[in-house]
Amino acid sequence: MISLLLRWVSRRNCWTRALLASALILGSIAHAEERLALIIGNASYRAAPLRNAANDANAINVALRSTGFETTVRVNASREDTVDALRTFVRAGGKSAVKLLFYAGHGVQIKGRNYLIPVDTETLSEDELSTRAIDLTEVLERLATERSGINIVVLDACRDNPFAANLSKLADARRMRTRGIGASVQGLAAVQAPSGTLVAFSTSPGSVALDGAGQNNSVYTRHLISAIQRPGVSIERVFKQVRVNVALETQQSQIPWETSSLMGDFCFVRKPGGGCGS
Repeated sequence: MISLLLRWVSRRNCWTRALLASALILGSIAHAEERLALIIGNASYRAAPLRNAANDANAINVALRSTGFETTVRVNASREDTVDALRTFVRAGGKSAVKLLFYAGHGVQIKGRNYLIPVDTETLSEDELSTRAIDLTEVLERLATERSGINIVVLDACRDNPFAANLSKLADARRMRTRGIGASVQGLAAVQAPSGTLVAFSTSPGSVALDGAGQNNSVYTRHLISAIQRPGVSIERVFKQVRVNVALETQQSQIPWETSSLMGDFCFVRKPGGGCGS
């Protein structure tokens, strides 16, 4: 198709050739920068509802759309809804240069594996949880099956095992209050980012992520939204800025961290002229 257009353009005047050549170039750039995001915000848990997870999903949606992402949002998603959304996201992501998954809600580590908790998950034993929650490792593996482009996974979730007996719930923390079995395990299990992937966590191992008392968004999401809209800032510097600002605001009680195997450059918003980074 492009070759036919170019042959047709060759017969037109210079002005027409310039306009169409520019359109073709811009079209190629847009295709190279196709961006797809799945955003999940779970707040309406029966056992331990969250104030701002749904707000965070909606706010991130606005921010990402402003930077060129095509987005899908799921708020208060059941397990069935989550599995369906992830399946569609992974399938559609093969056409995208950038795939981003944002999750706000409860998350836990059980026996060395990390799980994201749908809102319809009731109080379960550890063994039952593995079949009712969303296994983060499986999600990362599915995203990694596409060899092209980059993957970004952002988790604004808690890091504690809610199935430890008598685990208390902080008034302003993203952890579940429940009773269950097993020893207390703090922190999500270590994650090895597959090739071409960055995984960002809202807090470090052994800590909880604040849900944002008195605010419309969590501390982490608020600073992430601000950072991704700065032109020319590389993705690595975006998350470093978020880490510094969250640590300062929380007096270092919450320090975000990331694991990455990205090899290319990426900016949420490029500089005028298309530059990224310094």
